[in-house]
Amino acid sequence: MEINTSILAAGLDTVWVLLCAAMVFFMEAGFAFLEAGFIRAKNSMNIVMKVFGDCTIGMLSYWVLGFAIMYGLDRSGLFGTSGFFLTGSFEHIHLRIPIYAYWIFQAAFAVAMSSIVSGAVAERMKFGPYLVFTALAAGLIYPVAGHWVWGGGWLGKMGMLDFAGSAVVHAVGGWSALAAVLLLGPREGKYNPDGTVNVLPAHNMHLAFLGTFILWFGWFGFNPGSSLSGLDLNIARIAATTNLAAAAGGMAGTLFTMCIYGKADPSMAMNGALAGLVAITAGTAYVTPASAVVIGGMAGVLVVLAVGFFDRLQVDDPVGAIAVHGVNGTWGTLAAGLFAEKGGLFYGGGLHLLGVQALGVLTISLWAFTATGLVFYLLKKTVGIRVSASEELEGLDINEHGIPAYTGLVAGSLGEVGVDEFTPDTTCTPEVMNSTVVQK
Repeated sequence: MEINTSILAAGLDTVWVLLCAAMVFFMEAGFAFLEAGFIRAKNSMNIVMKVFGDCTIGMLSYWVLGFAIMYGLDRSGLFGTSGFFLTGSFEHIHLRIPIYAYWIFQAAFAVAMSSIVSGAVAERMKFGPYLVFTALAAGLIYPVAGHWVWGGGWLGKMGMLDFAGSAVVHAVGGWSALAAVLLLGPREGKYNPDGTVNVLPAHNMHLAFLGTFILWFGWFGFNPGSSLSGLDLNIARIAATTNLAAAAGGMAGTLFTMCIYGKADPSMAMNGALAGLVAITAGTAYVTPASAVVIGGMAGVLVVLAVGFFDRLQVDDPVGAIAVHGVNGTWGTLAAGLFAEKGGLFYGGGLHLLGVQALGVLTISLWAFTATGLVFYLLKKTVGIRVSASEELEGLDINEHGIPAYTGLVAGSLGEVGVDEFTPDTTCTPEVMNSTVVQK
């Protein structure tokens, strides 16, 4: 029996992309656990519901609008205008795999972008308005940026390198988060009138570590899967550079906090690894393993500096999403212009590619920041985006969903040690945060 090699290759590539799509979608569990672990117990069910909303509302929005805007026929250079509801022809994309396989892979990216914002607005945003935002994020904000680079838009034609989305996914998510946080305002009790910062401690760091490991695992679908082919032997190099950057970022975050604080900060270790993953995502297919270590290591330091910087500006981001995704999505995009073996500044390519990378990440970030800011402004002026101070004090789990995450606990009990007892004018020091028994 004669085997059609082209059909076999298409079948293998389809299986590869679907497997990677499942891995990327499983990253939503990572976002849920990471964000729930980093915030207080009384709001942990709410944040998981927001991530779940990304997977439901966001997925449907990407099916109705997003994929067409991202990959439809382009008559303007700015966005697609065909293929809504995943109908019509997408032959102009020139895929070897079925369009449905490519759609579900990209849909997982779209909901991941929305979930970046969910952590930044944790503990004080209304659930309903958040769902409106995630529909627009997956259906419009992310797809427009994606079209510019991957869908035949103007940045792709200029030669911008963003293999798996340091700019398209992470810078979009991170700078969208900044706009959202600025309009939402900080949590009650986070900052004192004199500008000093109160620690609102994470309720379950083990949960956050589990989320980090899941995200790290999912990145092996995120980056190698963007090859769209299981027959492309470069997927091995992509996996290696992805992993090395994560390891370097986690190590740098750990060692840097030991140097400046005297102790290894677990949250910065986690965010350092995630920052390394974010930063390598643009250039993972184009850089050497040694360059990946440098890129990831720099990201691990940048995330620590950025978290402190935004706190000094009283930009309250409970999980560090702006620092991880916005700052390091930008760094990773620029790093591709520095370290790419073909065209990178450090490999004799001159300034051209770096200039394209800088222009690309700047315009994409401005688009994300402006579009999200407009959405949040309109929501704020109409339905409102923030719960009341009393609802925030009591917790969003009860007020937004009618059920606490931990039904066996009573407010003020030892089960909620260091979680909900802090009033707006209470300064929680790291020593208090790490103590084992804190009672009223």
